[in-house]
Amino acid sequence: MGILKRLAFQMFFFQVIACAAQEEIYQAGEHYEILPQVVRTANPEKIEVNEIFSYICGHCYNFQNLVHDWSLSLPDDVDFQRTHVIWNADMEAFAKAYYSAISLGVLDKVHMEIFEVHHLKRQRLRDESDFRDIFVKNGVDAEKFTRMFNSFGIGSMINQGKARVRAFLTKGTPEIVVDGKYRVTSRLSGSLKEMLDVTRFLVEKERRARQAG
Repeated sequence: MGILKRLAFQMFFFQVIACAAQEEIYQAGEHYEILPQVVRTANPEKIEVNEIFSYICGHCYNFQNLVHDWSLSLPDDVDFQRTHVIWNADMEAFAKAYYSAISLGVLDKVHMEIFEVHHLKRQRLRDESDFRDIFVKNGVDAEKFTRMFNSFGIGSMINQGKARVRAFLTKGTPEIVVDGKYRVTSRLSGSLKEMLDVTRFLVEKERRARQAG
């Protein structure tokens, strides 16, 4: 074997070893879970990362700075989504506020403020009027907000979100579901930060699987 062929073979060999090592970093059942059934994603052309959260969850609030900065660095083939859980009737208004913010194009303005009003200011957020004040403060017409908050479209988003949470087998928040296949939790990954490390690993795993055909 010539020198060039030998070097090429060695490079290929080390690449295979590196890929194998990458595969062994995190294990199903130990660091993440494989969902029993694949859940349909919003855009099948991209790898979906779906943050399952709640505005009233303190861990979700602590997670926001980490996941926000991380989500901005995601490549173009990754679609970052969120789903607001609804464990009880009181949480539905928070979910309606979240989906209203998306529909009105003001999520970047009100997302963290809703968290802060609840967790830092300890102010009451229970119904439409409470959330309306936050939206109006951020430039949304009060009547437009009311129409959106109570619209059929938001009701449909609520129902879709409930269905996703059931399909994801969500047990707590925050959680991350990668491409409708893998569920990442802090309980298995070890910490909020490590949730993102495991998620990044799973995104790359899914990317390789797609490239392999």
